[in-house]
Amino acid sequence: MSLLKTIDTAPAFAPRESTPMPDRLIAGSPAFKTWAQDADAAKGDTVRTGVWEATPGETRSIKGETFEFCHILSGIVEITPDAGEPVVYRAGDSFVMKPGFTGVWKTIETVRKIYVIID
Repeated sequence: MSLLKTIDTAPAFAPRESTPMPDRLIAGSPAFKTWAQDADAAKGDTVRTGVWEATPGETRSIKGETFEFCHILSGIVEITPDAGEPVVYRAGDSFVMKPGFTGVWKTIETVRKIYVIID
């Protein structure tokens, strides 16, 4: 196994498709696609990487004990931390949601991002 991993931003394989958990849906009917590219839960991997896409809508974001780095490839999102001000991210922007983060994730324009999650 190589210790160097290139993230394919336009994967040719089929994504895992999902929707938000009902208790996290705030508005709209967002749909999610995930192209997981580097993690093996059976081997106890605690770092997951890949590409994620969401259609417009609004959901609760709750990180729990996870740390997530995001790099926006396309689209526009507005993230509002609980008791904080909204922040807008567009293609080319990067950000981190640290363990314990809670807030609202609003996809304004279908977004695609690279993610790195550490459990």
